[in-house]
Amino acid sequence: MKQNSTQIQKYNWGPIIIIGILFFLFGFVTWLNATLIPYLKIACELTDFEAYLVTTAFYISYFVMAIPSSFILEKVGFKKGMALGLLVMAVGSLIFVPAAMTRMYSLFLFGLFVQGLGLAILQTASNPYITILGPIESAAKRISMMGIANKVAGILSPIILGVIILDGTDTLIVELEGMDILQKAAELDLLASKVILPYIVMAGALVLLSVLIRFAPLPEIEEEDEEEGLTSTFSKVKAVLKVPYLVLGFFAIFFYLGAEVIPVDSMSLYGNHLGFSNEESKFFASFTLSGMLLGYIFGIIAIPKFISQQKALQYFAMLGILFTCGVILFDGKTSIIFLALLGFSNSIMWPAIWPLAIDGLGKLTKIGSAILIMGIAGGAILTPFFAKVTEWMDGNMQQAYFIIIFFYIYILFYANWGSKMGKK
Repeated sequence: MKQNSTQIQKYNWGPIIIIGILFFLFGFVTWLNATLIPYLKIACELTDFEAYLVTTAFYISYFVMAIPSSFILEKVGFKKGMALGLLVMAVGSLIFVPAAMTRMYSLFLFGLFVQGLGLAILQTASNPYITILGPIESAAKRISMMGIANKVAGILSPIILGVIILDGTDTLIVELEGMDILQKAAELDLLASKVILPYIVMAGALVLLSVLIRFAPLPEIEEEDEEEGLTSTFSKVKAVLKVPYLVLGFFAIFFYLGAEVIPVDSMSLYGNHLGFSNEESKFFASFTLSGMLLGYIFGIIAIPKFISQQKALQYFAMLGILFTCGVILFDGKTSIIFLALLGFSNSIMWPAIWPLAIDGLGKLTKIGSAILIMGIAGGAILTPFFAKVTEWMDGNMQQAYFIIIFFYIYILFYANWGSKMGKK
């Protein structure tokens, strides 16, 4: 039975729990990148910049697939679209098998790209879905609930995969220096093979979840009737691009992704930069995600009872600027702690930006959601840009983090002014 989005005002816990499972999955798959970057750097003998192409391959797929995702959802609906997205992710996971067997970095990147295509479909459906499963004023609270599921998975995924594929790599790096070409290739092939079983298991779980979602009791969301002249995807894109707060919201998502992904995915390499071993630094990404988890809990408690989602975005952007200064100005473990605290400042941003950007779009909600999903390309572009800035600064990764300050300044602009532009 279909439900009109304007009629869904009270909480519907069944669909919320199901969508929560999907957000757990988003987090588990997405934050595996933090472990894959140092792993593939060793296994495929990469530079730092080349290793960061992991994020480019993964996040650029959102930009490529966002508008097609909207079209797919228009044709098949939210539920079938989610099931399809899960199957596409399973295909991406299976690509890791031949990639590991051949140790071809380009094939690993292709697998990540395909995973991202599936996630783009899922995200385009699930984010507006959770937004309209209750009053718009408390949307940030519901998205914060989803964020907890996402970040709990994000905390677990680098720990689980790190133990499996990074165990013993400090010793291996030293031993590789004394090996001939054939011995070195054999050891790296063995290292690459460690990823095969985890990704086969992941593919199986994704297929199973796809079947479960297809037959789950999720109500189909039907938007308002289309108006004349807004029947094609192209016409809807043209219409939604005339909405200032939505377009500015796209850039807020773009810069937010840079502010979120850079600290998490650079954590392990930054730990190495400061002198920590892989055995220690492989857990650092989980510290940042733990900070995000605390922030989501704050969002659930405080929004909108004690603070509006707009004010929360403003204050957390200012916190992000402060914590980034701490990363740059302090050394050693203190710098790592401030980098982890960026997780807390980032936590409320996606939950707050999203409802501010799609509020009042009505019939354009799906296409507006797709435009915002395209903003996830910030993770694809800004992370390797950070690697380049590090190179330009003679390898001083700590000082390169200054670029994140500019991301927060834009988000602060959106919180104060951009989110109001064009609203009646």
